[in-house]
Amino acid sequence: MLTLSDAKIGMVVRIDSIGESELKQRLMTMGLIPGTRVEILNSAPLGDPIAIRIRSYNLAMRRADAAQIEVSIVE
Repeated sequence: MLTLSDAKIGMVVRIDSIGESELKQRLMTMGLIPGTRVEILNSAPLGDPIAIRIRSYNLAMRRADAAQIEVSIVE
């Protein structure tokens, strides 16, 4: 199982599922829904947060929240 927090910079992944959390509904409202492609752009110097590109915008996300999102690598 690969999570969004495990993905490396430059990888393109597809969201498979989002674990139950307080932020699940908010993340889905921002476009993080199963089947969506996400590109890992960058991470802060200490590794948290990470920057991702989803649809037409960039989003910064804490690694703890990204760990709740299961993804698969897009080839």
